[in-house]
Amino acid sequence: MLLSKSCVYGLRAALYLAAGNNGEYVSIGKMSERLDISFHFLTKILQQLTAADLMESHKGPNGGVKLAKPGSEISLIEVVIAIDGAELFTECALGLPGCGVEKPCPLHDTWAETRDSIREMLENTTLTHLAEKGKNMNLRLTADGGFVWDG
Repeated sequence: MLLSKSCVYGLRAALYLAAGNNGEYVSIGKMSERLDISFHFLTKILQQLTAADLMESHKGPNGGVKLAKPGSEISLIEVVIAIDGAELFTECALGLPGCGVEKPCPLHDTWAETRDSIREMLENTTLTHLAEKGKNMNLRLTADGGFVWDG
């Protein structure tokens, strides 16, 4: 898998918020339950997204998290970079230091092309686009397929 488990869960949480909370705070407990992600693990992921100014958090009885701006203004790459960093888009697929045009590894050309395509897709896809697609096509965000896009 190219993305870490934290990053995948961060994307799922961001999509959940983009799908329909209408800018209101959503309890982390509710998100944890609906997305079937450990509460403590999800909390750490959401802290990273808050630190990156992609989400806002609020403590208290009506607290939780919400997107810091409309989902239509947040691309997937912002979430990926906030959690996994930008190294995915610069590092050698085989982990060799100094891999590049002058000293390529056996996967260099193929990986560079694939990596650039992935970057472009992540840059050009917003949370709102995927959330709307998920709702319209009745797609899922959980392993069991039981997730309902109800925010």
